Amino acid sequence: MNQPGRILVVDDNRVNRLFLGRTLEQLGHKAAFAENGRQALDVLHKESYDLVLLDLEMPELDGYQVLQEMREDPHLRDLPVIMTSAVDELERIVQCIELGAEDYLHKPVNPVLLRARLSSSLEKKRLRDQQRELISKFATEEVAENLLTSGFNLGGQMVEATAMFSDIRGFTTITEAQSPAETIELLNDYYMMMMDAIGGEGGIVNQMVGDGLMAIFGAPVPQEDHRQRAVQAALAMVDLIELYNMERTAANRAPIRIGVGIATGPVIAGYTGTSRRATYTCVGDTVNLAARLESHTKVVGVPVLMDETTRLGLSANIGVTDQGEYLLKGKTQAVRVFSAP
Repeated sequence: MNQPGRILVVDDNRVNRLFLGRTLEQLGHKAAFAENGRQALDVLHKESYDLVLLDLEMPELDGYQVLQEMREDPHLRDLPVIMTSAVDELERIVQCIELGAEDYLHKPVNPVLLRARLSSSLEKKRLRDQQRELISKFATEEVAENLLTSGFNLGGQMVEATAMFSDIRGFTTITEAQSPAETIELLNDYYMMMMDAIGGEGGIVNQMVGDGLMAIFGAPVPQEDHRQRAVQAALAMVDLIELYNMERTAANRAPIRIGVGIATGPVIAGYTGTSRRATYTCVGDTVNLAARLESHTKVVGVPVLMDETTRLGLSANIGVTDQGEYLLKGKTQAVRVFSAP
């Protein structure tokens, strides 16, 4: 074996468990055991394994039922499963493969054949883990999970979500008074703080251009309280900047200010670009409105502005101020604007 694995043996027969466990240990693997399907699922939800050797005929939950529940669980669907059974019927083998099993071994299990099946299945899992790790480096956790579970397709679907735009006020003036290295350091600090605040509320940052960023709440993972989460993230962003400015002032550097615009409504969310290069994003009038509100913070002189749809989704513990109606750029009708806090 190239690499040892942690393997869960599921069989209601104690002799079979002992035999398979000894064989696995001889092959360099670590074995754990479950006596039935229900116990196996409980163990899999608590601990991490590289592969499951699953008996087909068991009390409480049989192998078919375990496979079905694993396939419906996003955390277990990619875990390789090798079925074991004394029944060697083509129809049963086909059914197991259709339910997601990697392979099927007839009892008594041949150690040489078991070794080959384990090697193949563990290598597939290793490659899937590497794929997941690689995707997570270039996408948020939510987008990575969406890619791995749903696959990649250009296009999108209409969903209700909250869009956020943020940038640094007077960024050009700031950069003129400091070195390029200091500007890069500032941007890195800024993005680190903003992404921490946004990610802490379940949002995803899908665009970073210069000193500006765009974030989405409620997609690709639906969130009933996406409006509340977006505003809480914005307030945390402002608080973090205030703390950061204490450090900048102590280092004789100019403090920075940010503007955040938030809007809620229908958006088309999905992957845009080409089959060779694409990004997950949201488009639509709601997104445009969030960008306009971010720009309008300069006019109103407050750090956070939102539309009325966003305001209606907030709990009473978030105070807002009605700033009145404004005819924003690109809009044909005036928009009622609220600030927080």
